[in-house]
Amino acid sequence: MTADPNSSGAILAIDQGTTSTRAMVFDAETRVLGQAQQEFEQHYPRPGWVEHEAEDIWSGTLAVVRGALDKAGLGAGEVAALGITNQRETVMLWDRRDGKALHRAIVWQDRRTAELCQSLKRQGHEPLFTERTGLLLDPYFSGTKLAWLLDNVEGARAAAEAGHLAFGTIDSFLIWRLTGGRVHATDATNASRTLLYDIRRNDWDAELLEILGIPASLLPEVRDSAADFGTTEPGLFGAPIAIAGVAGDQQAATVGQACFEPGMVKSTYGTGCFALVNTGEEPVPSKHRLLTTIAYRLDGRTTYALEGSIFVAGAAVQWLRDGLGVIGSAAESGDLAEQADPLQQVVLVPAFVGMGAPHWDAEARGALFGLTRSSGPRELALAALESVAFQTHDLVDCMHADWRGSEEGGGRMVLRVDGGMTASDWMLQRLADILAAPVDRPTVLETTALGAAWLAGRQAGVWPDQAEFGRRWQLDRRFEPAMGEEQRRQRLALWHDAVRRTLRG
Repeated sequence: MTADPNSSGAILAIDQGTTSTRAMVFDAETRVLGQAQQEFEQHYPRPGWVEHEAEDIWSGTLAVVRGALDKAGLGAGEVAALGITNQRETVMLWDRRDGKALHRAIVWQDRRTAELCQSLKRQGHEPLFTERTGLLLDPYFSGTKLAWLLDNVEGARAAAEAGHLAFGTIDSFLIWRLTGGRVHATDATNASRTLLYDIRRNDWDAELLEILGIPASLLPEVRDSAADFGTTEPGLFGAPIAIAGVAGDQQAATVGQACFEPGMVKSTYGTGCFALVNTGEEPVPSKHRLLTTIAYRLDGRTTYALEGSIFVAGAAVQWLRDGLGVIGSAAESGDLAEQADPLQQVVLVPAFVGMGAPHWDAEARGALFGLTRSSGPRELALAALESVAFQTHDLVDCMHADWRGSEEGGGRMVLRVDGGMTASDWMLQRLADILAAPVDRPTVLETTALGAAWLAGRQAGVWPDQAEFGRRWQLDRRFEPAMGEEQRRQRLALWHDAVRRTLRG
């Protein structure tokens, strides 16, 4: 694909997240020209269930794209291409005939398929799923959610077998709607999170589909992360825009952080926390219950990663604000934590929707340890922020063990961080202290949208190649560890004891 000679070289990125949808317009030098963001409602029909309304996502997407273009002072015809990044593992099932969803989207945090996953494990299927997909049998992933929809939405299975339904993660749903139903596609990164995709063969796996009872006719076509995904309907934004880049949010952040070399690590702190280490062109199996996944696929060549997934990071601070009412805004948490009584030892295990890597306990629930009569908002803020640092420490430890044990591994990892929580200097200093390693914050924190924009800009031929894009990455601040080793070990010991008490059995 080449750039439209009438375009400005600007790239539009849609970042469809768990709690809000954002659109950003970047110029050819990757500067932000305009942006808009809109939150949408979360639905919790039962404990452990999390859902989104499809039409909320769709209407919000249209609104923020129009808002970002307006703020950038550009018309759709001046945009060279559009990139999409999305909350991964959140699934949608819709009717091909009218584009309407059959059910609310089931969100990645949702745990309703825990029993199905346990049943599949008891039947001995997990080794096969892990070998083919790099994933574990956990409700987090898309495949069992799709199986639940087919079995629990009236008429869904019959309609699927008749070829009337389409399945997709949020990127596929948006592509379908944006193109007026002309394109049913996803990219390799999103496909790799479904439990249905063989990441070595780069194709849907018939045997896994059969185990889960999923008709292949439901599935989207899988394309490179930078590819032709069609064009938007002209009436949506005033002129058609080429959709040229797609990646799941964590892979898009990996690209946005320019983690193109094996051994480079990024960790994104939003609702959850997701750390990925680039492992190159060969998938590295994990011995520590991390995920082997696709980092990106360009020009038909796949780059792999090891990933650790934490379900609750910024969500712990949201809980303090919205659930307990002990803070008025998320920004207060760092200042409160800094004022916490150093003699108290309050520890939060934020297993509100189970525990992710490396524990993978879908039934675990959150717990607070070490409370005294003098524990208050300061100590709770410290415990919430520290829980994120502790969980990151455990992921990075596992990454070191897996990566350094591989033939390609052994080099020093470079940790780059992004996401909303990284605006807090206190949070990043505590992260460096707990990791006993430097933490680098870039000048551009919205790396997820930037990664989607780079994929689209690369495909459109208006943005630089990987090497030049990597050279443009800029450091805002490096946080060096300052905590004494004995204090660090004591804090980690308290954390690991709390986790052991929280996990089942």
